Amino acid sequence: MFIEFLTQQWPLAGAWLVLLFLIFFHESRKGGKPVGPQQLTGLVNRDAGLVLDIRDGSEFRKGHITGAVNIPFKDLAGRISEIESHRDKPVIVVCKHGQSAGAAGKMLKADGFEQVYKLTGGLTEWTAAGLPLVK
Repeated sequence: MFIEFLTQQWPLAGAWLVLLFLIFFHESRKGGKPVGPQQLTGLVNRDAGLVLDIRDGSEFRKGHITGAVNIPFKDLAGRISEIESHRDKPVIVVCKHGQSAGAAGKMLKADGFEQVYKLTGGLTEWTAAGLPLVK
């Protein structure tokens, strides 16, 4: 039944799929541009970017990216002033798997941070690439 509908209404179904893709693409960009581990390194070294780790303090102490600042996501709204000096520099948001970084990025953008990025795949991707962590 469903396949019959798709074959008869393929222009409508195609338009729906394109629209769905565009919505997901737009929403994924709202929280900041996605960057990979190598791009993160370039943003930090070349542009004096800040790595903002939004994981819990206990996870942060187990291992984090060198120079990262830890503000847990649940505390971010009340502690944005701690990173105020980086408002005009790149801020790369890092979480465990890359799923919470978008929400934190939206919060930062709403507060006036313009150069917001999020690490694709989070710290899991970072360690999978064989890059070091500081404990």
